[in-house]
Amino acid sequence: MSHVFARHSKTTPPQAATGKGVYLYDADGKQYFDGSGGAAVSCLGHGDPDVIAAIQAQVAELAYAHTSFFTSAPAEELADRLVAEAPGALEKVYFVSGGSEAVEAALKLARQYFVEKGETSRRHFIARRQSYHGNTLGALATGGNVWRKQAFAPIMVDTSLISPCYAYRGQQEGESAFDYGQRVANELETELERVGPETVIAFVAEPVVGATLGAVAPVEGYFKRIREICDKHGILLILDEVMCGMGRTGSLFAHAQEGITADIVTIAKGLGAGYQPIGAMMCTREIHDTIAGGTGFFQHGHTYIGHPTACAAGNAVLSKLTGGLVKNCAAMGDRLQAALHSEFGQHPHIGDIRGRGLFLGLEVVEDRGSKKPFDPAKAVNKKLKQTAFANGLLCYPMGGTVDGQLGDHVLLAPPFIMEDEHVGEIVEKLKKTFDAVL
Repeated sequence: MSHVFARHSKTTPPQAATGKGVYLYDADGKQYFDGSGGAAVSCLGHGDPDVIAAIQAQVAELAYAHTSFFTSAPAEELADRLVAEAPGALEKVYFVSGGSEAVEAALKLARQYFVEKGETSRRHFIARRQSYHGNTLGALATGGNVWRKQAFAPIMVDTSLISPCYAYRGQQEGESAFDYGQRVANELETELERVGPETVIAFVAEPVVGATLGAVAPVEGYFKRIREICDKHGILLILDEVMCGMGRTGSLFAHAQEGITADIVTIAKGLGAGYQPIGAMMCTREIHDTIAGGTGFFQHGHTYIGHPTACAAGNAVLSKLTGGLVKNCAAMGDRLQAALHSEFGQHPHIGDIRGRGLFLGLEVVEDRGSKKPFDPAKAVNKKLKQTAFANGLLCYPMGGTVDGQLGDHVLLAPPFIMEDEHVGEIVEKLKKTFDAVL
């Protein structure tokens, strides 16, 4: 009997044994195409010799030093490089161990920023329904993922939620995509006026929504209007790129494609590519200097922040990403999306195919014409995951796509190193899965 506290006590997963390139192998030798990168993590695939060498070299030199005493060369280098690549005025980097920690740090920093400015009445966050920002209590409270939040609602702070920019479900007949985007963006201003803009800290959003909606990108102009509203009312814009960032959507920072700047950005997953646990919260100099000129102390911290070995891995991963793999992600994403449209574009149970780069989603419906979702009791997303796994494909199906209860989708986030033949493999294994389940 295993003494590991598993994610689900009623199933026993196989043991992963090795990884090579775009494939994982279990202890029995079965091969799986890693079509979701775990959870959009393994952007470089498995067994990258350069990242492994960087980790080994750093461990031999200095594995760990607590940031209350020291900084380290890998952390300084990685921060410099991220700032050089980031859009806008993001000039300070706070390293953590994962996405939830990055979002938690962002929320606390945003609150402390206003406290240091003397605006202590600011206590609310506004986010979007069908969003997901992490599993710590603060991050979970800020998100709009209904089923993840339900059991813990009594011990979480309230967050105002507005509509997502989800054109497949929300755009009205006769309404242009641009007008739809402006309409849902303006919900932010309506909510600000309802709660009082002087009480709001920030608006929090994923540039491309990941787990809860399945790779939903905004329509043109949506985030520009969001930025205008934030500036008008003096609130911060926090963009959560934990899942969609670090090249996943075809640019190193996902929000660069929106032509906007952010006050705080969170990154993780692809920053370490699965080789080390690492994430980061980036903020503007103005936010940092407000605290530096006040108490001087960010009232936050974890044992493993700025971990030298994790930062060494991050540097090696970033070199690969900026050395051509982000461009390959964009190109392979176009090919994979075209192949998905060709095979499933008229499928009676595939309502929408969407996403950017190698961050793609397929929304599964009972009826394509009416967009009617399957009855949740049928557990379609769970059957899709199990069947795809049996077919040697790791993908990321989820339920509750429409409103937290109804709807199913499949999220794809394969490694950036994939090649043309892997496009066919993904489509073939998905087809086999859909044929069996749908």
